[in-house]
Amino acid sequence: MSLRQTPLHSRHIALGAKMADFGGWDMPIEYVGTVAEHTAVREDVGVFDVSHMGYAEVVGPGAIAWLNSVVTNDLDRIGPGQAQYNLLCDDSGGVIDDLIVYRIDDDHAFIVPNASNSDAVVATLTAAAAGTGVTVTDKREDYGILAVQGPRSDALLEAIGLPAGHDYMSFAFARWQDSPAVVCRTGYTGERGYEILAPAAVVTDLWDAVVGAGATPAGLGARDTLRTEMGYPLHGHEISLDITPVQAGLVWAVGWDKPEFAGREALVAERAAGARRRLRGLLAAERAIPRPGMQVLSADGDAVGETTSGTFSPTLKQGIGLALLEPSISEGDEVVVDIRGRQARFMVTKPPFVPPHVR
Repeated sequence: MSLRQTPLHSRHIALGAKMADFGGWDMPIEYVGTVAEHTAVREDVGVFDVSHMGYAEVVGPGAIAWLNSVVTNDLDRIGPGQAQYNLLCDDSGGVIDDLIVYRIDDDHAFIVPNASNSDAVVATLTAAAAGTGVTVTDKREDYGILAVQGPRSDALLEAIGLPAGHDYMSFAFARWQDSPAVVCRTGYTGERGYEILAPAAVVTDLWDAVVGAGATPAGLGARDTLRTEMGYPLHGHEISLDITPVQAGLVWAVGWDKPEFAGREALVAERAAGARRRLRGLLAAERAIPRPGMQVLSADGDAVGETTSGTFSPTLKQGIGLALLEPSISEGDEVVVDIRGRQARFMVTKPPFVPPHVR
């Protein structure tokens, strides 16, 4: 089966990007190098093509109230023009996907799920909405999404005529080449930034304008090192159908006082009993770079968990990782990661590994 392509595929090829399969999409991993692209986002401004992400409209009488009965977080905590990080779980409490819900009004929202899970999210919500008068419409093919991230992102957007400066986790409607666009103060890097949703027909010109204004094109390699420095979860690694929000330390994204949401009974029970494993950060105490799926041992040599993500931190110049560990392991403990037969020492810590600047 051939890989899917975003509307910006030709731009990536023209820039000489290293391309790879990501969730069935042919995506840029890096252009000139992950470290340089990572640094550009931390210190200046970078732009990512994230048009592989999903996009769906949720519309109908009481759409927000209905959606609030399905996703974990409490949508009553936000108002029109605001966005919220959310989880869609199954009945066992496993995570089908994490996504952002954008509340337009009481009867209208749009959601942005992850690329590889978009179809599952739309199918799950469509089935749940049957008979409610709420419709869920997949519009991923109609839109492209750019993530403009970094301390100079406000100035860049203003330079190309798009709104900037609104509050974190809020969004503004705009026009680009006489087409509707949405500028969201969201991102996956830990830096101040925006995600811009625009019709697929104009997103290439938007990319050209953003790059022309000085943004460094950045690939998924930098996106991963940036999010790992923040401790942000990646579906299939820190959350999955087998890894619950309680285990992943995402209890803040669950509206525990809500009477209803998918997986509520299982998650309430797990929280009360105590999770059998918890997500922790790992900071290398020597020269070592962890990777996903590596065994973690206690100082006494007992197996206590497994890494879920791992990389070299361009900011810290150290190896960092995330791991699901037994509850007996606490912050400040020293553990050992088996890196291809070599045992390397790591300190257990609480992410983020570097200070966030999203606000």
